[in-house]
Amino acid sequence: MNHSVCQPFMPEHLYIEEAVRESPWTRRILDRLPGADCIVVEDEKALPLNPPPKSILLARQRGPFLRLCPGTSRHICCLYHNLDIAAGCDLGCSYCILQGYLNVPMTTLYCNLETMFAELDDTLKRHPRQFFRIGTGELSDSLTFDHFTAWSGDLVDYFSRQSNAIIELKSKNTHTAHFLHQPHNRRTVVSWSVNAAAMVASEEPNTPPLAARLAAAAAAQEAGFWIGFHFDPMIRHEGWEEGYRAVVEAIFARIKPTNIAWISLGALRYPPFLDEIIRENHPESRIPLGELLPGADLKFRYFKPQRIEMFHKMYRWIKSHGQETPVYLCMESDEVWRKAFGWSPGNSAGLKRMLDRRVGGSIR
Repeated sequence: MNHSVCQPFMPEHLYIEEAVRESPWTRRILDRLPGADCIVVEDEKALPLNPPPKSILLARQRGPFLRLCPGTSRHICCLYHNLDIAAGCDLGCSYCILQGYLNVPMTTLYCNLETMFAELDDTLKRHPRQFFRIGTGELSDSLTFDHFTAWSGDLVDYFSRQSNAIIELKSKNTHTAHFLHQPHNRRTVVSWSVNAAAMVASEEPNTPPLAARLAAAAAAQEAGFWIGFHFDPMIRHEGWEEGYRAVVEAIFARIKPTNIAWISLGALRYPPFLDEIIRENHPESRIPLGELLPGADLKFRYFKPQRIEMFHKMYRWIKSHGQETPVYLCMESDEVWRKAFGWSPGNSAGLKRMLDRRVGGSIR
């Protein structure tokens, strides 16, 4: 696909649960998609097994919106909280865990956001001395539906008034213009997942190119937001060193180190069942061709020395531009940290303190 002509996803069929039919967030979506076919259903059990293309479900979130990242045993975790406002994504990246994780036949947007804000109020008020880093990018891309939901603007507004929390909007997309003018009080981190150009072309073909992501990051920087970057998954491929180093150079050509909240590194990893799904859904993908073996967490991973080599070189390239910019590993052991970086936060609490401190989150 030609990245330069990537068009925003526009749903053509909206299945609307009766419970959120009158929600103001549902109304906003309907107002912005006047041509969409609307079908009201009692709940997700009434959905067709094979819905037409470009279908989305507007539903009520029945479980909690806010969840602590489950992490992985024997690996250091940043103790992040996930905010589940959507489940599903239109970008179709080859390695995406959502291909084998979600069991609803279409992307779901949760339109009872008044419940979410009440839940956030309760949690943040009950733990005034705890700092929360919260993100919306686990079960969906944070910005990919924002051109018709504008939900990130609601989150920017809410978190601008919080003293013990920040929101991270993590995306490969560029739908930021609608909230850049809003007061944010430096309580929003706008982050981009980035990859080497060859991997964007082969494994993320429906996404905006790196140049577009960095242009959006530069605009968010100009508006005073914290900026974040996530090299995850890093994929070993021919020319990976030149490819990833070029991305680092491009980032620091546009973004000042003082405005970067953090940069994370994570090597390709996925549960064994995803291997067959990738081969079936993405026959051109290079991912199943890599030398991956089950790790301590039973996920397919590169050999430890290969991961350490990738992380060590990336750390050196990043720090040559921004000594103060925090760089951290996602789901790696203390041993890998020490061999790749020459130091380690020691444990998950240590990593949490480091990242909290960076965004002014030291609660005493």
